[in-house]
Amino acid sequence: MDAITLLKADHKTVEQLFRKFEKSGDHALAHKRKLVDEMVRELSVHAAIEEQVFYPAVRARAAELSDDVLRALEEHHVVKWVLSELDTMPPEAERFDAKVHVLMENVRAHVTEEEQYLFPEVRKVFKPQELKQVGEALELAKRAAPTHPHPAAPDTPPGNLLAGAVSAVMDMGRDALRTARRKAETQVRKATRRPARKPEANRSMDAGGESLTH
Repeated sequence: MDAITLLKADHKTVEQLFRKFEKSGDHALAHKRKLVDEMVRELSVHAAIEEQVFYPAVRARAAELSDDVLRALEEHHVVKWVLSELDTMPPEAERFDAKVHVLMENVRAHVTEEEQYLFPEVRKVFKPQELKQVGEALELAKRAAPTHPHPAAPDTPPGNLLAGAVSAVMDMGRDALRTARRKAETQVRKATRRPARKPEANRSMDAGGESLTH
C-alpha cells in the first residue's frame, strides 16, 4: 500500500467514528466514551506516523511544500491538545459533546486540506515506487506509535522519534491499567444492579410447635 492510500484509509476510519458519534443518542454515554477512546487512539497513531515519516519525507523531497507541512503540524498540535483533554474527560461532563464536535471540525478541515491539495502535490514529486516505500515505513511506524496524544512532545525529527518511542512504551502501560480499571468498574456496576433478595417472613413458634408468620 502506498503512503497516500494508507493515510486516506486512516482518514476514512476516523470519519466513520465521527459519524457513529453524531448518531449516538444524548444518553448513550458509555457508547460515546468508547467511540472517543477509539478516536484518541486512531488520531494519536495517525498524527505520530505522519510527523515521524510522511511530513519529513515530503519536506526533504519538495521544499516548496514546507509551508503546507508546517501548517499541517500546527493543525496536529491543536488536535492533540483537544484529544489530551478528551482522553480523561468523563462523558457526562458538560463540555464533552461540545469538545468532540470541535475536534471533528478541526480534523475534517485538516483532512480536506490534505486530500484536496497536499496529497495531489505529493504524487507529483514522488514516483509510485517511492510512495510505496514511504507507505511501508508508515506501516512499520504504526507498530510502535504512541496511542495517546502528547501535545508537548516534539513533532519533528529527531526529537519526535525518541519521544515517540518513549511515549509508546508509557502508553502501553497506561492502556493496560485503563482496561483493568474499566473492567473492575463494569463488574461493580453489574453487582450493584442485582435485585435485592426479598426478606423472608419472620416466623416464630407457638406453644404447640406450630409456626406463626408475622
